[in-house]
Amino acid sequence: MASAFYSEDLTCPVCLTIFTNPVTLLCGHSFCRGCITAVLSTQPQCPQCRTAVPTDVACLPTSHILKSLAEKAKETEKRKKENGEEKAESAELCPEHEEKLKLFCVTDQQLACIICRDGERHEGHKFKPIKEAAASLRLELEKGMETLCGDILATESLANTQREEITKTKEKSQQLTTQIHRQVEEMHQFLRKREDELKNELKHREEDAVEKMAVSLNAIETALCESRELERKLKSVVNIEDPERFLKSWTEGNSTGTPEHLFWPRANDLQVVHTSLSLGPYESHLQFFMWKEMLQVIQPRAELLSLKSNSTDLTVSDDGRSLLCTLQSNQAPPGFSSGFGYTAGSGKTTSFSFAGGLDAPPTYSGFTHVSKQTNSPVYGSTAGSGTTTGNHHAFSVNEFTSGQHYWEIEVGHINYWELGIIDNFLKYDEQKYAICSSNRTTKVVVGATPRKIGIHLNCTSKTLSFYDADNMTHIHTVSPSVMSVPLSAYFNIRATAPDPNPLTVCWY
Repeated sequence: MASAFYSEDLTCPVCLTIFTNPVTLLCGHSFCRGCITAVLSTQPQCPQCRTAVPTDVACLPTSHILKSLAEKAKETEKRKKENGEEKAESAELCPEHEEKLKLFCVTDQQLACIICRDGERHEGHKFKPIKEAAASLRLELEKGMETLCGDILATESLANTQREEITKTKEKSQQLTTQIHRQVEEMHQFLRKREDELKNELKHREEDAVEKMAVSLNAIETALCESRELERKLKSVVNIEDPERFLKSWTEGNSTGTPEHLFWPRANDLQVVHTSLSLGPYESHLQFFMWKEMLQVIQPRAELLSLKSNSTDLTVSDDGRSLLCTLQSNQAPPGFSSGFGYTAGSGKTTSFSFAGGLDAPPTYSGFTHVSKQTNSPVYGSTAGSGTTTGNHHAFSVNEFTSGQHYWEIEVGHINYWELGIIDNFLKYDEQKYAICSSNRTTKVVVGATPRKIGIHLNCTSKTLSFYDADNMTHIHTVSPSVMSVPLSAYFNIRATAPDPNPLTVCWY
């Protein structure tokens, strides 16, 4: 656009610059010859006042006055630009001392003149010649570029790795989706197969029952027809008043039958066959029994853990499924009767057996007491009653090194227990739950009080999850910092007195 120092008459309304070879139309408006030629090629009228004008611009003479003024204006613009460059060169002078900037203050990171160097504002500062400072900075920036290139490569590698992880996650999700569909479909197939089998069995039972009832119904209907025929004949006979005709009519066709024989109640010899159609427990507990059947075919199932313990206060059942806190003492614990039995919480007395005589260690309710020192059964302890005698640890005989594993523990009404793996477990202590690891304890909130705890160990992702096995509600998941294999399931129960409530591994 033309400068504001020039008249609007020197500015072309089309290109908004100073005229080049200007021409004036008959309406009095002026334009560059090239601009108006382009405009009139599309519309034969003045761009400003819309007055019709000839399309042949070549016949219009050049306005020499405007041309001369325009050239002078362009010269003025040129001189101003040159003056602007000189001012730019003069900007390299120190704005404070008007001295040429020859130094670079390393401390303040700015250009300076010689007078600036000796002034108070830069006292004690480090200076370099401009060329030396520029070379040093350039070298530093080039090194930074190398570092930046390396960082870009590393970042690109991270981005590629992240993309691969996204792809793996999507593939894993698709794989799990397929797995879910396949396993659920297997259950559907099992249920549909059992449904067909139960329906077929019911159909066969129905046919057998209906066949028997049809035979009975045929006999009943035959007897009914005979009785009605006899009734009809009796009605016709009893209406005859003449004795001779009466006897003759009655004896016709009944020469051997006596009234007592004919009137014998036929219903006494008949019996209704009642339906015995039933599916047994599948009639009232169909879903439960189907679930029990599915447990035998689904894979994988819960781990069938077998327990072991060297604690003197723990008793392991003969089948290895249960733990009981018995606490050794010189006297029989409360609820025990003379060493031959103890009364459980239900009031029932559980007997002991002494296979080797009265001096042999007792075995009670399928449990064998094991001594930590001798690994032989013992009974009795010097521990005082009413105190907790240390940790009562137990472990599974089963060991895990890889893959995923799940097991369930029935905790019942035990007041204190720990379940999980060593150094990472869920603890219950009289209505309070906590996740315990090797270096910290985290409180967790559990809605209801579970009677069964489910534990899922993923050796691949190194996670340990806990569930309320009654309704499969997730309680907490912990990611141990260290998970050394092989791993065993960990158990710990405590009591201040013998506890009749065992901790039991659920076997399905």
